[in-house]
Amino acid sequence: MGFTDRNALGRNNTIPLHAPESFGLFLVQSKFITSHDLIQALQIQSLGCASLDQVLVSEGLIGRASIRTALSAFHGLPQIELTRTPPDPVLFDHLEPKFMLKNNILPWKVESGVTLIATNAPDRFETLLPLLPASLLPAQPVIATRHEIQTFIATRARHDLTCAAGARVDDRESCRNWGQLTLRRATLISLVLFVIMAVFVFAPRASFAALVLWAGFTLIIAAALRTAAFIAHFRRSPPPETAEKVGDQRLPKVSVLVPLFGETEIAGALIARLSRLTYPKALLDVVLVLEENDALTRDTLAAIELPRWMRTVEVPEGSPKTKPRAMNYALDFCDGDIIGIWDAEDAPEPDQIDKIAARFLRAPPEVACLQGILDYYNSRQNWLARCFTIEYATWFRLMLPGMSRLGFAIPLGGTTLFFRRNALEELGGWDAHNVTEDADLGFRLARHGYRTEMIETVTGEEANCHVLPWIRQRSRWLKGYMVTYLVHMRAPTTLYRQLGARKFWGFQAHFITALSQFFLAPFLWSFWLILFGLPHPLNGVLPASALQGFGALFLTVELISIMVGLTAVSGPKHRHLLLWVPSLHFYYPLGVFAAYKALFELIFSPFYWDKTKHGHSLFSKALDNVQRCSPPHPVASSAPAETTVTILNSRRQPRNPA
Repeated sequence: MGFTDRNALGRNNTIPLHAPESFGLFLVQSKFITSHDLIQALQIQSLGCASLDQVLVSEGLIGRASIRTALSAFHGLPQIELTRTPPDPVLFDHLEPKFMLKNNILPWKVESGVTLIATNAPDRFETLLPLLPASLLPAQPVIATRHEIQTFIATRARHDLTCAAGARVDDRESCRNWGQLTLRRATLISLVLFVIMAVFVFAPRASFAALVLWAGFTLIIAAALRTAAFIAHFRRSPPPETAEKVGDQRLPKVSVLVPLFGETEIAGALIARLSRLTYPKALLDVVLVLEENDALTRDTLAAIELPRWMRTVEVPEGSPKTKPRAMNYALDFCDGDIIGIWDAEDAPEPDQIDKIAARFLRAPPEVACLQGILDYYNSRQNWLARCFTIEYATWFRLMLPGMSRLGFAIPLGGTTLFFRRNALEELGGWDAHNVTEDADLGFRLARHGYRTEMIETVTGEEANCHVLPWIRQRSRWLKGYMVTYLVHMRAPTTLYRQLGARKFWGFQAHFITALSQFFLAPFLWSFWLILFGLPHPLNGVLPASALQGFGALFLTVELISIMVGLTAVSGPKHRHLLLWVPSLHFYYPLGVFAAYKALFELIFSPFYWDKTKHGHSLFSKALDNVQRCSPPHPVASSAPAETTVTILNSRRQPRNPA
């Protein structure tokens, strides 16, 4: 488990060394590895931007302690163990923690006027010298492991890194100042509610008519947007190039964040699924992001042998307790130039990273994000799972590609997202206080001149297949939609200037129609009274022709929805769902309950993260098939996976839901 598929590599038995003093030959001559090991490692190294020592460790050909000893001997540099000889704390303040984490360096001590700096990559030390402050010069490297360097930085800079994780995004583009229900906000909310109630008391039928007309108008806009995206979807773009077509370009290092919390049931299955990835493991950095007080997940992972290309990062206690804050913290510990996200229950296609890397190598710099297709692997579990799968197939296979081809900015999904790291850091990562950080980030990318592309790679997820958990999950999404809209509309003229007319009006159409349809659905349900021969509340207020027009509108929209849904599930994988598409008429009303729950939380608890529980379908036939299809790679070395930790509190505290 965890090895690169070496059978796919060439059969050249010659060691491609250019000089007898090369590090690889030194390792063979010193009997750290065999010549066969070196040939394999050099073939893998030729694929991408990884050093030989990284390849050897990732492939399980040498241990971390041995590689540290070998680097020390080869470069003639001392090796140190930071746990036994900790750095001089005075030197720590000379460099920013983020800079040290990104470059895996740490000022250790001063001897004879020379600053000794711990590093795990002495061959790259010369390139860092011009970036060091004069107060640390002259400087020389000493050898330490990345694990020890990052652990000490996380410990020493705990407060700064924790605070930064919650406030990376510019204040003008964040919702973090909404945390407290201030007297001013409470008064404003009370005044708005009082006015609404007064209007309904003194002019009930007129108010009802106004809301019905607005609901009808947004229904027309939503249907037009859906139809336009549906038509645009068929203007298919050519598929992205595969990794074999990128010529002489070297493959990039890819870090993937996998936030976990309380995932005792799913952790083992997650590791089994990710081990099927075909991307060279020396270029893959999977970071399992844990919360400091999540003893359950940590103990579960401790009982599992992690591959060497997979490690954990523990996020210190702090506020808010959200997924985006955890990812912001872990971002600084990543090694890759591309940053991806998977969720705990995800099952990505084995060649997904290959496709992502190939597309980024070909794409222009303004393409900062690639969004994959999300699908559900438990679509046969019950009616709710079937409807959820139809909804996702419609959204990710038709609507998002269509909206992208129409030139609109698109709200991102929460997983199977991959970013150019420099663009992600430029924007400040994720808004730690926004509970739909993905949708928000999609529009922030567009505001700053970047583009998102859809890419043909699929990740299987677990459909939320129980009503109450579904409502809680959907309420979080709708609350985040409201927050995202309000944040970006703080300065409408600025938003218009940054997005341009097409994207600005697409933004309005998407958010206003989505929210209006959920909140005003009960007003439209009133037209069922006519079907049952009962008088409608607007009889005498609206002409009979208008009421008949609403009936025709509902029928037209329903037919459009059915047509789009049938198209979305017409492929061989989803054909078993075709007969269930009309039942979406009874599925979407569940969102009304979620919408009003979201509105209540927006007012009184805007940062509350109603976490989705995973693991309800781990023993489903679909997931069993995924695990049985794992390629027969050899089992990785028994050496423990690298773990980056922060200082743990001596006493455990319960998770604060706010």
